[in-house]
Amino acid sequence: MPYSIMIDAGHGGRDPGAVYNGRQEKDDTLALALAVGEILQERGVDVLYTRTTDVYESPYQKAMEANEAGVDFFVSLHRNSNPTPNSASGVESLVYDKSGIKLQMAENINEQLETLGFVNLGVKERPGLVVLRRTNMLAVLVEAGFINSDTDNQLFDDHFDSIALAIAEGILDTLQMNGELEPSRSSYTVQAGAFRNGAYASRLQQELLDQDFPAVTSQDGGLYRVTVGTYPTIDEAAAMERRLKRAGYQTVIVQG
Repeated sequence: MPYSIMIDAGHGGRDPGAVYNGRQEKDDTLALALAVGEILQERGVDVLYTRTTDVYESPYQKAMEANEAGVDFFVSLHRNSNPTPNSASGVESLVYDKSGIKLQMAENINEQLETLGFVNLGVKERPGLVVLRRTNMLAVLVEAGFINSDTDNQLFDDHFDSIALAIAEGILDTLQMNGELEPSRSSYTVQAGAFRNGAYASRLQQELLDQDFPAVTSQDGGLYRVTVGTYPTIDEAAAMERRLKRAGYQTVIVQG
């Protein structure tokens, strides 16, 4: 029987969450929740959402929704904030208490996000939070960087797809460690470009090869995709992505 997870996009509707320079937490969390959920569904996990549009539900309503659905896990996604902009950065996860599978999941998510360049602020106990206290299932709240940190926002925007994949991998790793899922046979590559014109793809591939990047071109769905390497873990793919970013390329990690 597939395991079920409710993904909660923090805040929503009349509650924007933290705001910084016009950026609203509720928008970042909704985009991230949908992206994480899509990856989990592709891996055979049943995914439900507290919201898929910009609507408001109280934390209590969200907890009751998860309880009524009878899901196995509850993962709430947020962006952190600090009274003084650009004075703090990093990712952290919150749990009711530091025990069991929920602690493993929180630690795994943090470690996956750390590979993308975030500071790992660790796992903290927050027994007073309604979505952790009133949910009947294992629950984790993820703070995906500080919304009033320019450094974290740059990471969030430049590596959005990789961040969604990292959170999903942290969840999946935990399920696999505890025998809930079959081990993944996935691999990862880093896409450096996708073109309708094959000549552009060939040009980019040669440019990358000239810099000793192991680039290849493949055709898929009418597009010529230029990718670099094939890696068994997201950590190794993230290391290559950082190299390509430093060299000036816009990239995304793709799961094979």
